[in-house]
Amino acid sequence: MEMNPSPFIVHTAVFGLFVVFIFIFLKLVSRKKGHGRSLPLPPGPRPWPILGNIPHLGSKPHQTLAEMAKTYGPLMHLKFGLKDAVVASSASVAEQFLKKHDVNFSNRPPNSGAKHIAYNYQDLVFAPYGPRWRLLRKICSVHLFSSKALDDFQHVRHEEICILIRAIASGGHAPVNLGKLLGVCTTNALARVMLGRRVFEGDGGENPHADEFKSMVVEIMVLAGAFNLGDFIPVLDWFDLQGIAGKMKKLHARFDKFLNGILEDRKSNGSNGAEQYVDLLSVLISLQDSNIDGGDEGTKLTDTEIKALLLNLFIAGTDTSSSTVEWAMAELIRNPKLLVQAQEELDRVVGPNRFVTESDLPQLTFLQAVIKETFRLHPSTPLSLPRMAAEDCEINGYYVSEGSTLLVNVWAIARDPNAWANPLDFNPTRFLAGGEKPNVDVKGNDFEVIPFGAGRRICAGMSLGIRMVQLVTASLVHSFDWALLDGLKPEKLDMEEGYGLTLQRASPLIVHPKPRLSAQVYCM
Repeated sequence: MEMNPSPFIVHTAVFGLFVVFIFIFLKLVSRKKGHGRSLPLPPGPRPWPILGNIPHLGSKPHQTLAEMAKTYGPLMHLKFGLKDAVVASSASVAEQFLKKHDVNFSNRPPNSGAKHIAYNYQDLVFAPYGPRWRLLRKICSVHLFSSKALDDFQHVRHEEICILIRAIASGGHAPVNLGKLLGVCTTNALARVMLGRRVFEGDGGENPHADEFKSMVVEIMVLAGAFNLGDFIPVLDWFDLQGIAGKMKKLHARFDKFLNGILEDRKSNGSNGAEQYVDLLSVLISLQDSNIDGGDEGTKLTDTEIKALLLNLFIAGTDTSSSTVEWAMAELIRNPKLLVQAQEELDRVVGPNRFVTESDLPQLTFLQAVIKETFRLHPSTPLSLPRMAAEDCEINGYYVSEGSTLLVNVWAIARDPNAWANPLDFNPTRFLAGGEKPNVDVKGNDFEVIPFGAGRRICAGMSLGIRMVQLVTASLVHSFDWALLDGLKPEKLDMEEGYGLTLQRASPLIVHPKPRLSAQVYCM
C-alpha cells in the first residue's frame, strides 16, 4: 500500500531546503564580497550560520558589545545576517571613523525603522546624505538650533520649568514619578517652540494624553533599538518573523494621525496667537510657498517632510533630555555629598529668592561638570545610530568593506579604563580644573565622550539638549531636597538600565521632594 508523506514532513523538508539554500547563498555572497582584498578583517566572534552574530547581542547590545571588545579589541567585525558590521569601542577608533573617514560613513544603512516610522527616509535623521539632507539640516540649524533661536526661546524653557517646579511643590512631600513629569516638561517646552502651543495641560500627574505620548515615544525607541532580522537578511523581511515591522506600521499610524491633526489645524486656522513669536511650524509652512535657496520646484518642502521633521524633533528632543535629567538626579541622590555640593554652588550664585535662569549656567561650574559626567556614564544613545560605508576603506590596518554597517559604542568608550580613571564611579570633579579631563567637552570634539555623536551626522539639537538638561537639572537640585521611598538608603538605589534606542532607567525614579527655597518663590 502506497504511503503519502504527512504535510508536517513535507513542510519540514521544504523549510530545511530553504535554510540550506540561504546558508549556501550567504557563503557565496561572503566569498564574492571579500574577493581581492589583501588586508584582514577586524577580529570578532565566530558568527552563527545565517543569523551571524545577532544572537550574541542579548537584550542590552551596548553592554554585550562592550564585553566582547575586552576579548576582540576596540575594532570588531561582526556579521548581521547578510551584512558586515564593524563596532568602534575606543576613542581612537571612533575618531578614525567619525573624523578621518567621516565622508565615507555619512549615510545610514537601510532599516525598517526609517522605512515604516520615519516616512520612508524623508526625515532628517535617516535621509540619505546629500542635497535634501543638507537642506533639512540647514532649516533646523537656522530656525531652531542657532544661538539666536535658542536665546529667543529661552523664556519658553524657563516658563515650562517653573510650571514643573511649582507642580512638584504643590504636592508637598508626596512622592512623584520624576521621569513622567520631566517628559511632560520637555515635551511642552519643545512643542511651544515647534508648534506655538503646549501639547499637554496640567502637571502631567494624571494626564492620559501625556501617558499615551510617552508610551508612543518609548515604544519607538524600543522598536528602533531592536535588531530586526529582516534588516540583515532581506529575504526574511516579508515574513516579519519578530513582528517588529507590523508594530512599527501601527505605531507610525498613531503618530501620523497626531501630526496630521496638528498640520491640518494650523493650515486651516493659522497660529492661535498664544505665543508672541514665530514657531517652527509656521516657518516650515511658509517655506512650502516658495522655492528654497532659489531652486526649482523640487526644493519645496512637502507635507510629508514637515511631518517627518516634526517626528524627529519630538522623538529626539523629548525623551533624550528627560531621561538624561532623570539619570543625573538619580546619581546625585545616590551620592548625597555631591548633591549638597551642587546645592551650595546654586545657593551662592542664585540664592533662595528666585529660580535658576539660563544666564546663571555659565557660573555653575560644578553643575556643568555633573551634567558632563551624566552624559559620560549615561549617554542617551548608548549605541550611535548606524552609519554605512560608501566604499571600501582601511581602519587601523584592517579591511572595512563597502556597505558595512558602523556602530560606535558610545557607552563603552565613556567607560574605557584606558581613557578614564575609575570609569564606573560618578565623579564630576574629573571635568574641573585639576581633574583628569578638565578641557574635555561633549560636543563631538573629544572622542572620549561623544553622547551626541560626531562628524557630519552629529545630533542637530545638541546645543538645545545641553541647555535644557543643564537648566532642568539645576532647577530641580536648587528647588528641592530629595528622599527615596520607604527610607531606602541612597546607595541602594536601583541603577539598572533598560534598553531601547535611548538609555532609559529600568525602573522609574520615584522620590519625595522637599521645597528648600523661600515659600513665595513657588507661588509667583
